[in-house]
Amino acid sequence: MSDQEFADFCAEYPDLFCEMTAEGDLLVTPPRFSTIGAQNAEIAAQLGNWSRLDRIGIGNDSSTGYVLPNGARRSPDASWTPKAQVRRLPQESQDGYWHLCPAFVIELRSKSDRLPILRQKMREYLANGAHLGLLIDPKTRSVEIYRPGAESEVRSEIDSIAGEGPVAGFTLDLSTVWDPFA
Repeated sequence: MSDQEFADFCAEYPDLFCEMTAEGDLLVTPPRFSTIGAQNAEIAAQLGNWSRLDRIGIGNDSSTGYVLPNGARRSPDASWTPKAQVRRLPQESQDGYWHLCPAFVIELRSKSDRLPILRQKMREYLANGAHLGLLIDPKTRSVEIYRPGAESEVRSEIDSIAGEGPVAGFTLDLSTVWDPFA
């Protein structure tokens, strides 16, 4: 599917969320439950605010689609990409789906997400160029940290997590993720 064909397909089903694997399989899911949406908005807002101050990269939310180098079309729950990497893209890609893998990705597990699939997705981001990934599970209050060439690391019962590598200086406050009603 071309970028436009994929966008047209998604537009036919505005109440659903669509991604596509590198093999061309469509993944369609319903909108998230409200609480997980609030948690995700908090994560994206923190990353966006930090990005605005840092000025080196661009923070994006879950509505952002990327075409990864392996051909998969993914939308991480939050992501960060260096501005220089985006500027190197052809203009048509800058104005459409960015054909790149973000340097930093976050996935937030919802009640309907299956952990093995999310972990596979995190490994796919790393295989396509991400330098750091966080898989956040509000139910267990844990964060799995993904780095290239290393096993994932799990941290539990933490109130914040510091960025590293491409997002050194960013700290994600997890207190409002763990309890968005606080």
